[in-house]
Amino acid sequence: MNRQNRIEPRTLKGFRDYLPAAMIPRERLIDTARRVYRSFGFSPIETPALEYLEILTGKGGEETDKQLYKFQDHGGRWVALRFDLTVPLARFAAQHAGELGVPLKRYHIATVWRGENTQKGRYREFMQCDFDTIGTRSVAADIETALVIHELFRALGFERFTIRVNHRQVLSGLLECVGLAHQAPAVLRAIDKLAKIGRDGVERELAAAANATSQQVEAILRLCQVSGTNDEVLSELAVLTRGSDTGAEGVVRLAELITAVRAAGVSDERLRLDASIARGLDYYTGIVYETLLDDLPGIGSVCSGGRYDNLAGLYTDQVLPGVGASLGLDRLLAAMDELGMVEKVATPAPVFIPYFDPNRLADYLRLAARLRAAGIGVEVFPEPKKLGQQLKYADRRGFRVALVAGERELTAGTCQVKNLATAQSEEVPLAEDAAAVIDAVRRIVAASSQDSGSPAV
Repeated sequence: MNRQNRIEPRTLKGFRDYLPAAMIPRERLIDTARRVYRSFGFSPIETPALEYLEILTGKGGEETDKQLYKFQDHGGRWVALRFDLTVPLARFAAQHAGELGVPLKRYHIATVWRGENTQKGRYREFMQCDFDTIGTRSVAADIETALVIHELFRALGFERFTIRVNHRQVLSGLLECVGLAHQAPAVLRAIDKLAKIGRDGVERELAAAANATSQQVEAILRLCQVSGTNDEVLSELAVLTRGSDTGAEGVVRLAELITAVRAAGVSDERLRLDASIARGLDYYTGIVYETLLDDLPGIGSVCSGGRYDNLAGLYTDQVLPGVGASLGLDRLLAAMDELGMVEKVATPAPVFIPYFDPNRLADYLRLAARLRAAGIGVEVFPEPKKLGQQLKYADRRGFRVALVAGERELTAGTCQVKNLATAQSEEVPLAEDAAAVIDAVRRIVAASSQDSGSPAV
């Protein structure tokens, strides 16, 4: 092809390719989330990437509507790429709840799209790992959501994280008390930006978007800045929302949640009441969650969600309240990388077998098959190049062990098991079942897994 006619290979702004070194930790994280969700009884579903435009618009607020990737398809229908997995779930539940029954507990791990400004750990195409319970208003489902988040982060290897919770009814109750109930969406979106734009920015936005007076702004910010132990915060919230049945109900629900998660063994340091948590999406009606990493709070929430009791009502007369949360996969991986929790490897297989002797390919393939049968991933190099070249390849891709067997070893019925991190080797008998090789490999991989935090074979 003429060089002038070549197309420059590039990706769209806000989108990216994932090389093996990026995909391997992503898949490990997804596998962990899937395992935790299933352990609580959540079942997998899938929905289309494209929905009718009317399904998605008006569900997340004006700002979210502006971020939709929308277009007319060949049939002239207006369609859009999903911006999250919750709105499609509401449509899904409205269509299939009769067949599946309720409560419906589902998880969904898939890509979503938002045309928003890019920033560190935030892209226009990203993956969410959602779990939700549909068909019950019981506080037990709210409590279980908090417990799933807690178990998920422990399973991912975190010890220092905080699940921050609030209740939309507490915020709504205060707005009733100060005469701003009719401006609830604008007020909640402003509060949700408190960490980003600060007190002064929120004051300006409340005045501009909600026509709030200085006294109303002061009351709102006072509630958002309540601090202390969970019990102290509950007491203060009860005072600030006094006179509102809505606010009182929200405080009761929060108290029930705190009591239950304590009984389940979650400390108050891990789950904290925070009256500034609002969540910007309009469809939330009850409990809301945000999860922060104590060692990297600036990256923002890495697992968020809440209760949405009215969303499915847009699609059906059947009452289908819901509650759930979403793990922000890409943002969490960016945080894990910054915290040194991501192992730099470009292969999912821990073992490398050099193609050392050109006359012994069958022996190498037989050895690899023995290890795979034992559950150990193995790659055999495809060409009989010099051993040094092959070991450089293995080092570059992050293999942990090399099994080196030339004419001398194979004739003697042995194999060199080389730890690629330490360069130390031991010669072990091959035998028909390769049991000694498998044991040696497992010892090396287990030791390196403890250092890196990666799973052992």
